[in-house]
Amino acid sequence: MSDRSATAVVLGGSVAGMLTARALASVGVRVTLVERDALPEGPEPRKGLPQARHVHQLWSGGAQAMEELLPGVTTRLREAGAHRLPITTDMVGLSPRGWYRRWTESHFMLLCSRDLLDATIRAQVLADPRIELVERAEVLGLDGTGSAVTGVLLRAHDDTRRTLRAELVVDATGRGSRTPHWLAELGLPGPEVREVDSGVAYASRIYRAPEAARDGFPVVNIQPAPRTGGPGRGGVLLPIEDGRWLVTLFGTRGGEPAATTADFDSYAREQLRHPILADLIGQAEPLTEVAFTRTTANRRHLYERMSAWPENFVVLGDALAAFNPIYGHGMSVAAQAAVALRESVEEFGWGTPGLARRLQKAVARPARAAWDLAIGMDVFYPGATEKGPTRAERLVAAYVDRLTYTATGNGRVARAVTDVMSLERGAGVLLTPSMLLAAAVGPLKPALGGPPLTGDELKRAGLQ
Repeated sequence: MSDRSATAVVLGGSVAGMLTARALASVGVRVTLVERDALPEGPEPRKGLPQARHVHQLWSGGAQAMEELLPGVTTRLREAGAHRLPITTDMVGLSPRGWYRRWTESHFMLLCSRDLLDATIRAQVLADPRIELVERAEVLGLDGTGSAVTGVLLRAHDDTRRTLRAELVVDATGRGSRTPHWLAELGLPGPEVREVDSGVAYASRIYRAPEAARDGFPVVNIQPAPRTGGPGRGGVLLPIEDGRWLVTLFGTRGGEPAATTADFDSYAREQLRHPILADLIGQAEPLTEVAFTRTTANRRHLYERMSAWPENFVVLGDALAAFNPIYGHGMSVAAQAAVALRESVEEFGWGTPGLARRLQKAVARPARAAWDLAIGMDVFYPGATEKGPTRAERLVAAYVDRLTYTATGNGRVARAVTDVMSLERGAGVLLTPSMLLAAAVGPLKPALGGPPLTGDELKRAGLQ
């Protein structure tokens, strides 16, 4: 960077916006972070984030990117009560093709409430003197022309309006992004948009775990079976801070859970492919009512493919690609996109002609990987798309299904699958000759007859 102070405006104060602000500040940019709502001081619910009540995890690929941007943040989260769970060692999972074994650690997840995660990131980001927060301000549109954005138009909570000038504007406003509308106002065509909507609905509740199971308890994950021709139903139990379990039940179109307490328990016992979640929460103390959410469609805006793209403007996070939260990839993709943004600025130089297009292509890469994982499953649910899965999607899904089956009894294949799921490696690792041969052979160990919880875990959970 030169001695001249570079400026940027980042729109949106959630995880994607915070990490993007930090990424830009780390290369010497002075950043104004604009948030529509008032942000809480600590780990408290944030207005405009209803999905925070449901399960969230940070896969190791995202956690490593976040740590690169915010050194020490993982330690701060652990000190505040977040759990670092090795995968697949501390994961009890029922795949569409059977129970996974608990192999030695290949990757990990960071688990805590979304409120704690947001507050920890927010505190570290806003401590950077190069980042200024503007709260309770609505973005009315972009300032500039179809060839170059020069700032944003803001309306404050008292209805005063101003133009905030910047050399780069980043939209990280999430699913409700107005970028297609803003581009139209600048005379630009809209982007190609892809959507796969399985109609999944989420119902979540927090429990106090049995005292003996409040530390060191595994994730329990009952996955749906997407290729049966009917609705998918599943559930996840995540250990979070303060000895609590966050439990989310979900179902696709025609198989949705209800938003009532009584139905929550019965859905877990009667609708899932195994009753282990119902058994576990039956021994726990409920702390909250049921939270319910429906806005979960996979939606991707292909901004990187637009023939005309204005200088000084980038879109990332859920504003670029929003995923079905079942797969837990949104925050990890946001962290990896922020790192990609920083690396591209360092490589090409601030103010270089065409930088915005290069940045847009860079942030699209991690989004593309997660998109392929999500739609590879969701496209098979009834009503997810107008025409159903294509022949190519069916072929890929059949191979992934075979790999999933093989992973239930082959540790090397299980590691390769989690390489991809954790966003640490690309899907190409699943297409090597050794993987193709392993898939043809199938699992090397017999199928498990039930959830691989140890006797000690069952005892601590009150089930023995």
